[in-house]
Amino acid sequence: MTTSRIDPAQSADETTMLKQWLDYHRDTLALKCEGLGVEQLRLRSVAPSNLSLLGLVRHMAEVERFWFLQILDGQELGEDGLYWTKDDEDGDFDNVDDASADEAFATWRTQIALADAVAAGVPLETAGRKQRRGVDVTLRWIMVHMIEEYARHNGHADLLREKIDGATGE
Repeated sequence: MTTSRIDPAQSADETTMLKQWLDYHRDTLALKCEGLGVEQLRLRSVAPSNLSLLGLVRHMAEVERFWFLQILDGQELGEDGLYWTKDDEDGDFDNVDDASADEAFATWRTQIALADAVAAGVPLETAGRKQRRGVDVTLRWIMVHMIEEYARHNGHADLLREKIDGATGE
């Protein structure tokens, strides 16, 4: 699959701008993974870190699910995540040695679609139906946080990818 990344508009309303930047960073993670085989995606290429590109994709599926489905929409998702449990809180990052890349990417894309559906048409000042640590968070805060989360992990992805095959780029 070839990822097309579209630069965010330089002038738009706030909702459009935030959504475009979030999509841009989602697409950036996909680009960092594009063209690699499953073993390369599983590779923890920047010691001593345990990060891998596949682990980042699994983690971002978890993050999309948590902020949009659980916090914004108030869904009860259970005590465990998609890839982690209470007893293995870093399972999204750690348990990639036998993980399916196809499954992880499909799950990540599904979580993005679900997140987008939950947020569609919701005013940015809308507080989530659940609090985080006893505090209300708005959709605006969630969108900004998600952009930050992707941007930070895309920096990790830059280093991982360059170490795997020398590929660089924004």
